[in-house]
Amino acid sequence: MTGAFLAGLVAGYGVAIPVGAIAILILGLSARTSFRVGAAAALAVATADGLYAAVAVLGGAGLAGVIAPVAGPLRVVAAVVLLGLAGHGLWRTWSAHRSRRPPTARAGQGMGTPGRAYAALLGLTLLNPMTVLYFTALVLGRRDTADSGMLAVALFVAGVFLASASWQLVIAGGGTVVGRALTGPRGRLVTGLVSSALIAALAVAALLPS
Repeated sequence: MTGAFLAGLVAGYGVAIPVGAIAILILGLSARTSFRVGAAAALAVATADGLYAAVAVLGGAGLAGVIAPVAGPLRVVAAVVLLGLAGHGLWRTWSAHRSRRPPTARAGQGMGTPGRAYAALLGLTLLNPMTVLYFTALVLGRRDTADSGMLAVALFVAGVFLASASWQLVIAGGGTVVGRALTGPRGRLVTGLVSSALIAALAVAALLPS
């Protein structure tokens, strides 16, 4: 049983550590708002990873065949959403800079609240079909996880969630440190522009043939 949990930890860190658009989005969100908002976004990503890990373990070999045909369209949708977020972040950063006021996180606006950040990042992460294919490949190579019963499945999924959550929270904490270090108007402008540019670049890269 311990092996299933450790396998989940390794799988969770494997999918979480590579820096992509989601990590940069969490970093920029924490820098511009607060750690609470960034932490909510981080836990949303971990939730999605845990859900996909559970689906992969329970779905088995037939899952890859179902996901593969829609992987392309889902990648396009995810890229469009990322471009929209990059554009929105750029607009808010530039507007705040021109008005010489720090960007605010009013309730109900954008992803400036923990609840909205969680919902937005959960939906965006679930649009990534590569995550479930990654877990499916791991599970197919390690059938003892699913064959050992529901306890082993639960431990594997728990390991994935804890690994993903711990890494994403580190990223959120890093964003908070950056935000505190760059509290002036120019610093906030730089972090906002860099974050939006990186998210847009990664969105475009997702559309390019691999």
